[in-house]
Amino acid sequence: MADFLRSRRERMAPVGNGRRRTPGRRREEVAAAAGVSVDYYSRLEQARGPHPSVSVLNGIACALELDADERAHLFRLAGEAVPEEPASTSVRPGVRLLLDRLRDDLAVVISDLGDVLAATPRAELVFGDVVGRNLLRAFFLGDESWVPAEDREQVARSHVADLRATLARRPAVRPLVDELMASPWFARLWAEHDVAVRRSARKRLRHPVAGLLEFDCEVLSAPEHDQRLVIHVAPEGSVTAQRLDLLVSAEEAAGRMPEPWTLVPVSPSSE
Repeated sequence: MADFLRSRRERMAPVGNGRRRTPGRRREEVAAAAGVSVDYYSRLEQARGPHPSVSVLNGIACALELDADERAHLFRLAGEAVPEEPASTSVRPGVRLLLDRLRDDLAVVISDLGDVLAATPRAELVFGDVVGRNLLRAFFLGDESWVPAEDREQVARSHVADLRATLARRPAVRPLVDELMASPWFARLWAEHDVAVRRSARKRLRHPVAGLLEFDCEVLSAPEHDQRLVIHVAPEGSVTAQRLDLLVSAEEAAGRMPEPWTLVPVSPSSE
């Protein structure tokens, strides 16, 4: 840890314009920014300091301007559990690029907590104003009538099993789980302890105008596994494809097609 702290300090740009004999920031500058004494920080860099607390590690990580990977490495070197990163509330650049190229398709970006972060115009047309909503709350605590009655149990099981898998890597999901316990349906399925990460699947839904629609869904996860790009594909020549084309044509003729997708920040569900 001493070597790591020293290497990160020496790579930093010096404060002010004065000439320095050594590279990087001074120890006293880092110590002041971290909220610790110069003597304490110096002893850490000399591998003779006391075991730093979590709050001290956080202060040092900020003072050294560590990125997420470096911060996690610092905590591991100190023998501490790596603090959980907050839920992502904006679409990652790589996912955003993919979504932009799918603007004429039916696609949404969903966080691993069930928050809809972005949607293409066709997705908004089919699913309604979903950006900013949490799909788990909507399903278990709201109205699930958009899902055909014969499919609801399987959809519910998929939601619950996927959320349990998320909880294993993101403990901050617990408040959302506690909130969903208000649904007896959710509570019953949660008690079964099924775990399964959501992947490709067949989805059916009832649209108020187009009627029953059936899609093949491809789920692409970001490397951090905190965001998913879900693409809904209507098989070529299928009834769903025909109904979707009619719906789009009618909305375009009426001038009611949604604008090209935009990013809408949402509050993390773990709050």
